[in-house]
Amino acid sequence: MFLVIRAAHTWLYNNSSPEEVVLKNGTEAFEAWEDPPAPVYMQFYFFNLTNPLEVLDGERPAVVEIGPYTYREYRPMEQVTFQDNGTKLSAVNTKTYIFQRNMSRGPESDLIRTVNIPAVTLMELFKDHVFLANVISSYMRYQETSLFTTHTVGELLWGYEDGLLKTFKTLHLYVDDVFGLFYKTNVSNDGEYVFFTGQENYKDYARVDTWKGESSLSWWTSDECNMINGTNGASFHPIITKTEPLYMFSSDLCRSLYALYNEDVTVKGIPGYRFIPPSEVFANLTVNPANAGFCVPAGNCLGSGVLNVSGCKQGAPIIMSSPHFYQGDEKFVQDIFGMNPNKEHHETTIDINPLTGMILQAAKRLQVNVYLDFFFVQCFMFQLSFFLLSSQSVVIDDVSAMKLRGIVVQQNVVMNIPFMLIGLGIILGGVFMFLMCRRNVPESTAAEREPLLSS
Repeated sequence: MFLVIRAAHTWLYNNSSPEEVVLKNGTEAFEAWEDPPAPVYMQFYFFNLTNPLEVLDGERPAVVEIGPYTYREYRPMEQVTFQDNGTKLSAVNTKTYIFQRNMSRGPESDLIRTVNIPAVTLMELFKDHVFLANVISSYMRYQETSLFTTHTVGELLWGYEDGLLKTFKTLHLYVDDVFGLFYKTNVSNDGEYVFFTGQENYKDYARVDTWKGESSLSWWTSDECNMINGTNGASFHPIITKTEPLYMFSSDLCRSLYALYNEDVTVKGIPGYRFIPPSEVFANLTVNPANAGFCVPAGNCLGSGVLNVSGCKQGAPIIMSSPHFYQGDEKFVQDIFGMNPNKEHHETTIDINPLTGMILQAAKRLQVNVYLDFFFVQCFMFQLSFFLLSSQSVVIDDVSAMKLRGIVVQQNVVMNIPFMLIGLGIILGGVFMFLMCRRNVPESTAAEREPLLSS
């Protein structure tokens, strides 16, 4: 019976070994990592300002959410080069966005009234330079430029020539005269990554070693906050447990973060674990002292639920948050009429098959805000303004789902084989004992009868 159990253990290990999942040419794991088969969609929602004149008079902004404007996102890994005897590889993640009119509220020509980011960026950058500040103020008054502007969806996302930037470019050679939230990011990448392949340790599968040649960041004020941890969020190592945090690095957020197990889920018939970033990830330092390093400049903390990323956005006063300031301080929700935080629609979630580490379904939800905290031009003053929110979603494709269901079925069979063999061993052992007893009974009976016959 020991041999039966031992054989079952060996079979189980050989058929579910995590070491089989490695980023290596010719493997399904590498092909799925290099060119993900599941379609990824990026949806943008804009906050359209409805009371610009009242805001300039001191009232709180009132906004209406407009969207979605949906783009299919293609994100293959390119320029892949293996290093260090296959233990690492370098690559760039080129992203291309194609507008999906049938999945959108309207065309890219829809008009949106929102914050004039080029103006407020220059105002923030040069508020302490008297000459340049006067140039910006004079130009805005002459051109009747407001802190709010109206542009099409396509212009706000992919770029438009801005008159203030064009004028200022003649004074400052490093200013681009085109502004767009995703300007120069379509058919582009966010820099070279070096990943571990998982060859030496399966838990290192797709983990980021360096980004843009650096193993840590430089924007934050503590070594812990500057760490690059985990994968890039597109894949995870196999054999995931409910107790381990999933670390990932996001260049959009300019930082690393983590997610914790929340609940069991099923996606297209495949079992999975749902992970979500806990509120502590973006909490202020009174709730999570480890986040003190995200206060920039040092000691300048904005509150829970928001992150100042101006240091990695060329000085633009950009504040990232969850949509509608979900899990943020209530003051941010109250400052803008039209904010309605909702867990179902605004929470970031990742559903993962624990056996393979494959993403079954995910929704990455972020909001871009513009921070203003100064008197300028006509003594305008705002604490936290708004721009747009984005939702990046992916669901496993049908072909991959069918393959994964087969793996899950195989795993269930393999997991049950030891118990089946143990049961079979018990049955065979019982039969063997029964046969032995039947064989011994006649012998003992005959031995007892011999003395009686001889007497």
